[in-house]
Amino acid sequence: MEKNFDVIVIGGGPGGYVCSIRAAQLGLKTACIESRGSLGGTCLNIGCIPSKSLLNLSENFHKAKKDFFNQGIEVSDVKLNVEKMMKNKNKSVQVLTKGVEFLFKKNKVTYLKGKGAIFSPSNVVVYDSGQKTSYDTKNIVIATGSSVTSLPGVEIDEKNIISSTAALSLTSVPKSLAVIGGGYIGLEMGSVWKRLGAEVTVIENLPYITPGMDREVSNEFQKILVKQGMNFKLNSKVLKIKDLGSQVEIEFQNNEKNIKETLLADKTLIAVGRKPYTEGLNLNKVGVKKDEKGRIKVNKKFQTNTKNIYAIGDVIEGPMLAHKAEEEGIAVAELLAGQSGHVNYDVIPGVIYTSPEVAYVGKSEEQLKKDGVSYKIGKFPFLANSRAKVNNETEGFVKILADTNSDRVLGVHIIGPHSGDMIAEMALAMEFGASAEDIARTCHAHPTHTEAIKEAALAVDKRPIHF
Repeated sequence: MEKNFDVIVIGGGPGGYVCSIRAAQLGLKTACIESRGSLGGTCLNIGCIPSKSLLNLSENFHKAKKDFFNQGIEVSDVKLNVEKMMKNKNKSVQVLTKGVEFLFKKNKVTYLKGKGAIFSPSNVVVYDSGQKTSYDTKNIVIATGSSVTSLPGVEIDEKNIISSTAALSLTSVPKSLAVIGGGYIGLEMGSVWKRLGAEVTVIENLPYITPGMDREVSNEFQKILVKQGMNFKLNSKVLKIKDLGSQVEIEFQNNEKNIKETLLADKTLIAVGRKPYTEGLNLNKVGVKKDEKGRIKVNKKFQTNTKNIYAIGDVIEGPMLAHKAEEEGIAVAELLAGQSGHVNYDVIPGVIYTSPEVAYVGKSEEQLKKDGVSYKIGKFPFLANSRAKVNNETEGFVKILADTNSDRVLGVHIIGPHSGDMIAEMALAMEFGASAEDIARTCHAHPTHTEAIKEAALAVDKRPIHF
């Protein structure tokens, strides 16, 4: 096997495998190291892909159980088979991971299975099944992703106290599920098991869910989830979590009232965030610096302080999103090939894949106020959208924030049906510096959910047609 490369990428997740493929396309002799045994990283194996499978399947079950009858579709004896559901999810994951392997072969990327460690800016050692193999390279790209973080003193054993990994593979529906953390992961997983029959309670330290999201959207989102039957304990700090064997006891305290409460749950999902994963890379040996949060420090060209060593994805600053890592992977590959790779961090969309979905790109109202930017708002409810109305998907709205003076779109926030797909239009518009009027003058097909975007853009100048 070849032992000399132009680029060695450590990590085969979304950032790593995309970087590898793009580097190979640009003529660089490329290898990618992955220790998991399958490519795709956390996202494809135990994260965003399997979770979307379960979100879709649980939504189908919920509709068949609850909604179809009212819409004139009579289905009798709807039953849940969790084992079959999990097999369906696993099959989808397997097909996609094999797909990445095929893409490696197609683009002539060398796939190195094992754990990578950096011994110099030009040398990487791969450990696999007791074997140790040394490889030389001109450049190294670190793309090792992130790992689950827990609360102080709380051990995640993946039995009763679980992470998202176990939440994606439960063999039966728990009667009760406590979710610690009101962010994306916690709400998506809570939503899955709520639809399948669990009593779900979310405990969040802040007075609101989805920190960083536009507050108006966040508040509306919570109202919808409460309507769906999810319980919330906000502004509440977890004091103690105790595994009782058959149940988990959670002691928490309201931050304002200082009142202690106790909650018993069959399963407790710890969803308080993730941390950069850099174990075993030998970063100290080669002098690569990290910040106070354990993230690898890089410049605008993704270079660390050590020559020829780069880093992308969850191990560096920024949102821990698969598509952000992918964009960085392409950018660094192009930079290594002598091109001008670049990532516009102002237009990276975020999506929560609940029902309804929540999506955003750009600035929130809170951020614009903090920055002292003068802005105007256009809003349009899905209640007034004909496609949403006939599909019985009328919850939520589109909200566009535009600069008061230039009319340039600064942020878009959508809660409603298919918002994860709809946000792409606005990311593209913002990438090219579109104004609200540009969006308003763009013809949108009728009847579609995307007409709500056009109407919200019209509403920026207080001239919506259908509301």
